[in-house]
Amino acid sequence: MNRGFWDRLSKPFLVLAPMADVTDGAFRRVIAKYGKPDVMWTEFVSADGLVRAPEEGKKKLLADLMYSEEERPIVAQFFTGNPDHMEKTAELARELGFDGIDINMGCPDKSIEKQKAGAAMMRDPMRAKAVIEAAIRGGGGLPVSVKTRIGYNKNELDEWLPYILETDASAITIHARTRKEMSSVPARWEEVAHAVSICNRENPDALILGNGDIIDVEDARKKIDESGADGAMLGRAIFGNPWLFANVGFTKPNIGVQEQLRVMVEHTKLYEELLPHKSFAIMKKHYKAYVSGFDGAAELRGELMRAENATEVADAVDRFFTSVG
Repeated sequence: MNRGFWDRLSKPFLVLAPMADVTDGAFRRVIAKYGKPDVMWTEFVSADGLVRAPEEGKKKLLADLMYSEEERPIVAQFFTGNPDHMEKTAELARELGFDGIDINMGCPDKSIEKQKAGAAMMRDPMRAKAVIEAAIRGGGGLPVSVKTRIGYNKNELDEWLPYILETDASAITIHARTRKEMSSVPARWEEVAHAVSICNRENPDALILGNGDIIDVEDARKKIDESGADGAMLGRAIFGNPWLFANVGFTKPNIGVQEQLRVMVEHTKLYEELLPHKSFAIMKKHYKAYVSGFDGAAELRGELMRAENATEVADAVDRFFTSVG
């Protein structure tokens, strides 16, 4: 098995989850600067679109695959139910210089599932295997990983995980909920531990990472120790906290308000510069997390929600600091 960059990292791994319209190139660059994780993922990108979309559509998809050298190791995440498209897209990932390829087999979005991708893969394990094997062929030596859940309507880990382990997938991230549960119930980390035991029996060369309800680095390390996983993937805890992996905690105890807002403005300017084709409204989902827990936060947040560009965001922050002296 080719585990590529994974074998050069120290365990346990703490990695950044791919989140659509969140972990874009701008935010990842900020995270890499202030609290870099062991591995970073792109947002998920449609392999079908990269193969079949007209030039303009393909250009937008390729923009989601932009990355900076500071982000390495950087993994490109794709979704598709078509092995041929996966193979072609894996070839593209290799040409673009990615360190690894990840396949999304857990997204519960109905439009993704209609394409026989995302969580729908759990209902068609033979297709899932074919897609993984196609990624390995197309990747030409890049390690291929999978992000999935413990089952579709019910816990099916004992039936589902061995199919993935029959391939040469180098790492598997287990979101410790079913597709039906979405994120409405607590993540069951005992199932991550069960995944580790299945892996040890079926394919001990593969790596298992756990995902779900991790609040900070300390919590991640605790869950890794308890489950026996090789690492953990952190997602929602990164909102408003690019310092997360610098081990300063979810509540940013060592980061003052001035620094939080300065970095928020930096993030906003990068978003506008790097992703001009995207709606500025996407950036606003970060402001609630950046702007909270201090006097005047609600009023400033209201101003930011009305802003239409990075200049207006910077001006609002300047006015805030002038008003508080």
